[in-house]
Amino acid sequence: MNPSWLKQPVIACNEAAAQAAADRQAQLTKPPGSLGELERLAIALAGMQGVATPRVDRVWISIFAGDHGVVAEGVSAFPQAVTGQMILNFAAGGAAISVLARELGATLEVVNLGTVNDPGECPGVRRAFIAAQTANICDAPAMSEAQLADALAAGAHSVQLAGQGGAQLFIGGEMGIGNTAVATALACALLGEPPEALTGAGTGLDAAGIARKTAIVARALQRHGGVSDPLEMLRCLGGFEVAALAGAYIAAAQAGMPVLIDGFISTAAALAATRIHPGVRAWLLFAHRSHERGHARLLEALQARPLLDLGLRLGEGSGAATAVPLLRLACALHAGMATFAEAGVADA
Repeated sequence: MNPSWLKQPVIACNEAAAQAAADRQAQLTKPPGSLGELERLAIALAGMQGVATPRVDRVWISIFAGDHGVVAEGVSAFPQAVTGQMILNFAAGGAAISVLARELGATLEVVNLGTVNDPGECPGVRRAFIAAQTANICDAPAMSEAQLADALAAGAHSVQLAGQGGAQLFIGGEMGIGNTAVATALACALLGEPPEALTGAGTGLDAAGIARKTAIVARALQRHGGVSDPLEMLRCLGGFEVAALAGAYIAAAQAGMPVLIDGFISTAAALAATRIHPGVRAWLLFAHRSHERGHARLLEALQARPLLDLGLRLGEGSGAATAVPLLRLACALHAGMATFAEAGVADA
């Protein structure tokens, strides 16, 4: 299975706009490079948006929710019913990402891809229901080919909606009890790493719980050990929301929309997306270094330089939303500072 749209070309970043932004940075009233990552952000966004002075006023956040059959193995400290309950909490405005989206003036979309505790049709939630949950990855592939195609397409549809809404930046978040386990299995497969190197506490497992989760990830990797294609790895070891994130990232690159990546699970999806379509990497910015074990290794594999390191491990797109003000400040400094000539300041 290989949906034809996945291999469609991505839009090339505008090198002329990036160079114009770099030239402007060299003329601003500051020592060269003194604003560090804020300068790099402004130049990168200029290339992505095709303008010398980029902006990120309009932000779109899509939260993809889905349940996982591997929860039956005891990989989480929370019951599976929480996924459906959190969908309602997102829509009601009570979750962390709901608060952050309000503060940022961002559009928040909640997408139900399949939950055991299904809240059904409800206001503020886009229903893209695939199944109540994925299969247990210790026993079978997580998704059928049709289910994977549906999950990827759900992510792409969110990017389409973001584009129609005039978004200048896309953030993908996730919710799904057990999804750190599937993301860890996927990351291990993509990186060729043992589960001991990447398995972490997730929603709060103790040492015994982490050991149990490590053994479960090892079983899943053994079950699907012959898989080498990244799309097939995603089908066998991922989840509906992880696949939707990967689909969204690929579609965003094809549409020329900058993406700000969140934490461990979102980064695992990003790695899968870049393995499926290497051109996606040019459109990804990375918000933070999660406290979840294994995230640093994923960032290293993607040659990513995260903006924040705050010990976050919530998911939901919360770390990415927290970093949005830095992007906005980078753009404001880039556009608003005077040049040496404008200020009448001598340029060394």
